[in-house]
Formats: sequence, C-alpha cells, structure tokens
Amino acid sequence: MNFRRALVIAVPYLWLIALFLIPFIIVVKISFSEIALAIPPYTPTLDITAGWAGIKHFFEGLTLDSFKLLTEDDLYWRAYVSSLRIALLATAGTLLIGYPIAYGMARAPQEWRPTLLMLVILPFWTSFLIRIYAWMGILSRDGLLNNFLEWIGVIDHPLTILNTNIAVFIGIIYAYLPFMILPIYSTIEKMDVSLLESAEDLGCSRLSAFWLITLPLSRPGIIAGCFLVFIPALGEFVIPSLLGGSRTLMIGKVLWDEFFANRDWPTASAVAVVLLAILIIPIILFQRNEQAQREAEQ
Repeated sequence: MNFRRALVIAVPYLWLIALFLIPFIIVVKISFSEIALAIPPYTPTLDITAGWAGIKHFFEGLTLDSFKLLTEDDLYWRAYVSSLRIALLATAGTLLIGYPIAYGMARAPQEWRPTLLMLVILPFWTSFLIRIYAWMGILSRDGLLNNFLEWIGVIDHPLTILNTNIAVFIGIIYAYLPFMILPIYSTIEKMDVSLLESAEDLGCSRLSAFWLITLPLSRPGIIAGCFLVFIPALGEFVIPSLLGGSRTLMIGKVLWDEFFANRDWPTASAVAVVLLAILIIPIILFQRNEQAQREAEQ
C-alpha cells in the first residue's frame, strides 16, 4: 500500500522534474554564459567527455555579465515594470468581469449550470491564435467595433484601438476570462446556501450577506483565479505582439527578440530567470502567509 501511495505521489514530481526543473537548470546555466558566434550561440559549454577538466573549465568560464546587462540597460527594467502594470490591471479587469459571471452561474437553476459552464469553456475549442487574430479584425479602424459604434451614432470617426495598450487589455481579459470564472464558480457553487438564509433571518440584507459571507468564502477561488490569470499574462507574447504592436513593451516580446532576433541566448536566459523569480517569490510568500494563518486558527 505504501509503495502504491509513493508511486502515485512520484508521478507529478517526476513530471515537474522532467518538464520544469531540468529545463530551468539548463536556462540558468545558459544565463551565466557568454554570447558566441557558434552553435549553440554561447560559451562555455559543458563537455562531460573531457572528465573533471571539462567540468572545471565550464565553471571557470561562467560570468554574471548577462545579469549585469539587465541592470545597466533600462530597456529590461522598463519591460518588467510595464509587464507588471499590464498584468495587474488585466487581472483586476478580469476579476471585475469574471466574478459576476461566476456568481450568476453558481446561483442559476441546477439544470442550467452545465450549459452555462459549457459556454464558458467553448472558446477553448478554437485555436488561441485564431481567436486573437479575430480580435485584430474587430478592433481595427475599419473593424466591426468601429463600424458598430459609428452605426449607432456613438462616434463620428473611427477610433484607434488596435496597436495600443487598450487592445492588449482587451485581448488578455478575453483570453484568460475562463481561468478566472471557473475557480470562483467552483467555490461559490459549493457554498452552503443556508448560511445566507441564516444571515437574512438575523436581519442582514442581501447585500450585507454577500459582503459578510459570500465574498469571504469565495476568497480561495478569487486568489486561484488571480494567479491563473496574472502568471501567464505577465509573460504573454502573442497578445502584445498581435494587438499591441511595436509600441507595447512587455517582457515576453523582449525575451523573444533576444532569443530569435539577436540570438543572445545568455541575456535571454537571464531575462527568463528574473521573470520566473518575480513570479515565484510572491507565490511562496502567499503560501507561507496562508500556512501561518491556518496554524494560528488551530
């Protein structure tokens, strides 16, 4: 029985080691290297066949030049700050839109919930790239949105929405909205309705009962949804490239340019390592805070 339990636990750990830890170690190794006109385009490379001498030569050649470049060139820190700002605002917008939808789904009649859930998941049946290309047609100056606004008389001339940060916000909110709705819906749907009935019997209005009971109890779903949206939005590349254009600065675009346009793998790897640190540190701090609260409650 213990062997079966250990085997079940080992499967996700082996998955993480093979698809996250080992690739991350390779990226870290490259980040301490120097750019070179070679294949691969960095040096030094680890030559295991040379034995201890090859390992010693590899570690002697490691440098921090790539990380120093990130502090010297303001392009990189401006890209990090811009990415954080866009990801935070997009996450907040996704929460403002997604929470009422999830609440309405959870409070809908039981027979309607599977249909509503399918409608939320339905966009995933279409390619992500095709959906973003569709927004290019909607947000362009002669696109559906401008034509509709002109037809109803809201505007007199087309608005410039495409190739702006607003288009990036729209694209991120649209693309990641299901990731916000689903965990919040799951939390609210499992909530005991009798708690609200008891609160109303004790004199609370529906709004007060929502703020005092529903919102606090849905906090785990809100936090999970925010993480699911913020983490991929911070390193997003496709949406800012297609909808934001050259004027939108995000770290995902910088990372792409360093890898494929400049072929500067050490700098690109350093950018990726710092980006991962930005994502992991808040998650670790949050988990420690949650663990401390649980211990205090016990």
